[in-house]
Order: sequence, then C-alpha cells, then structure tokens
Amino acid sequence: MQQATGGAFAARAKHISKVILQRLGLLRPALRVRERMLAVRSSGNERQSVPDGLPVPPAVLRMRVAGTGDFDWFLQGGERAETAIRAILGRHGARPEQFGAMLDFGCGCGRVTRRWSACTGVHGCDLSAEAIAWCRANLPFGEFATNGGKPPLRYHDAALDFVYALSVFTHLAEDLQGAWMRELRRVLRPGGLLLITTHGAGFTQHLAQSERGCYDDGELVVHWQGVAGSNLCSAFHPEGYLRGPFSEGFELLEFDSQGALGNPPQDQVLLRKLAG
Repeated sequence: MQQATGGAFAARAKHISKVILQRLGLLRPALRVRERMLAVRSSGNERQSVPDGLPVPPAVLRMRVAGTGDFDWFLQGGERAETAIRAILGRHGARPEQFGAMLDFGCGCGRVTRRWSACTGVHGCDLSAEAIAWCRANLPFGEFATNGGKPPLRYHDAALDFVYALSVFTHLAEDLQGAWMRELRRVLRPGGLLLITTHGAGFTQHLAQSERGCYDDGELVVHWQGVAGSNLCSAFHPEGYLRGPFSEGFELLEFDSQGALGNPPQDQVLLRKLAG
C-alpha cells in the first residue's frame, strides 16, 4: 500500500510539473531537453554498417520518431512497419512498388521512408526542419519537405496515390485531426489509399475511469492538447470514432486492431478516397 501511494504521489507531482511548465510556455522546450538527455544514454550502440547500406540518423532524431534512441530498435521498427504496411496493402490488392507517388506524412528522420529506396515517387514531410535536412542529405531516392502544424501541404490536388501517417494522428488535437484528414484527402487522387495508425484498445490502460467511459461510448480522448504534435500529446481512437465523421470522404477498407508492428500495439486503419 505504501509503495502504491508513493507511486501515485510521484505521478501526481509529475503531472503538476507539466501543468506549470505548460502555463509558463516552457513545456515543449523541456520535452526537447529531455529527449536530448535520453538520446545521450542511447548513443553507445551505433554500428558503422547496416543491412540497407544507408546512413543512420543521430540518437536525438531517432528518439523523436521511435520513442527511444536505441539504434537496433530504430532499424527493426522501420522493418516491422514495412512488413505491416505491405501486409495490409496486399490484402487489398496493392503494393508500394505500383504507386506513382507516395507520401510518408510525418516521416521524421526516415525510419520507414528508408525502406522504399527501390520505389519511385517517394516523398516525405515533417514538422522538424532538422529531421528533413537529415533526410535530404542522406536519403537521395526521396523528396523531402517541411510542413506547418496546420495545412496546407505543398502537394497539388490529387497528386498522390498513397499516403501513410504512422503515429501522427496519435499526437494531434481533434480540430487538427479533422483539418489534416481533409488535407490528405485533397492531395490523394480519387481511389488513392490512406493508412494511419492510432492508439486503440492496446492503450486504454492510460485512460482515467471517466475517460474510459467516453472512449467506450465511441468518443475521441486527447491528453495534453496544448502541445499537439509532441509525444506528450496523446489521442485515443475507438473504432467507432474512426468509422464515423473522422473518415468522411473515405471508404474505410480495414480496421486492423493492434496491427501496426512498427508502432506496437497501435491499430492500423486503411482508407480509400471516394470520388467527388
């Protein structure tokens, strides 16, 4: 009992600290400092060569896209994400090599983008100018661009055949999710495919009892909306919510519970853009 009480006190103190930092406008910079400190701890297991022959980004960039700076998990996570993407596309008669233009929305430092070096028309975009600069310098088969926290993207209407967003909508407030879904629909051609991953049943232990009731009723739950786009902001998507207004303008082809192998245990959701 004493240990449990101590743990609850520590969690409460941590929450209060975050609230204070947010009110002072210092929460996001504090998160960046923490990322760099954790990255330093993870920077000792780098190797000079890796199977794909491509450079590997520094630990601080790996931390931002994988939640850890671990060298091996960065590579393994990207490989597992490729496996999951190929599997869900294959179940609907598609594969990455057939697309004329594909976009890794929220590509970070290319954890998954690097898996498409044999494909054509590979694009990546991200909020982080540092990550995009690294991709431009080290992943020559792709085209990379920064984007803002809100639409628009730089791509023309109906320019893309396939867009995937791995662990992106998991860190956005509800209004931003709607805005980005409309924008991704704009840049996809009619019949184009959109794959996203979300926090679902595998993450409900992070919800308070009142939040779990909302989630079970099919409502989106978002923590720390004030730092949307950071790993601290967490959105939880019940299947019913995804099948509702969230997917307006799309046909939901498949809800793959906990199928996102590179972001376990996130769900995978595959959608097809409707004509009109």
